[in-house]
Amino acid sequence: MGRKKFSEREINIIRKLLSSKMTAKRGQQKMIRHTLRTVFEFNISDFNIQGQAFGPLDLDECVRRGRIHILDEATIEAMKQRHAEKKQHDEALRQAEAVANGEAVDWQEVLKQWNEYYSTENPELLGE
Repeated sequence: MGRKKFSEREINIIRKLLSSKMTAKRGQQKMIRHTLRTVFEFNISDFNIQGQAFGPLDLDECVRRGRIHILDEATIEAMKQRHAEKKQHDEALRQAEAVANGEAVDWQEVLKQWNEYYSTENPELLGE
């Protein structure tokens, strides 16, 4: 599931992309849908009826009915920042759990040990 809150600027760009999608060939449509998903986190399947095309008029109807909300730029940016921080935190937690379970190696710790070994105990190996 993607986002349901966008800025006016994002909605205008999404509207243009949907308009382009309606007249594009299959390969171009795939690229437009990919852009919508990755750049805007806008999934057409969250809003359309299965098997029917979704275009700019459908987007406007979703906004009118309140399925899509338009917020100011600052609110959207703050929301994106919180989402990015949460994603980073979740990844760090997943990595720590994998290290604790022995499923992964903490490469930062290995690099630290490597640097300590070669810089303090064996400087001659570094050519010093």
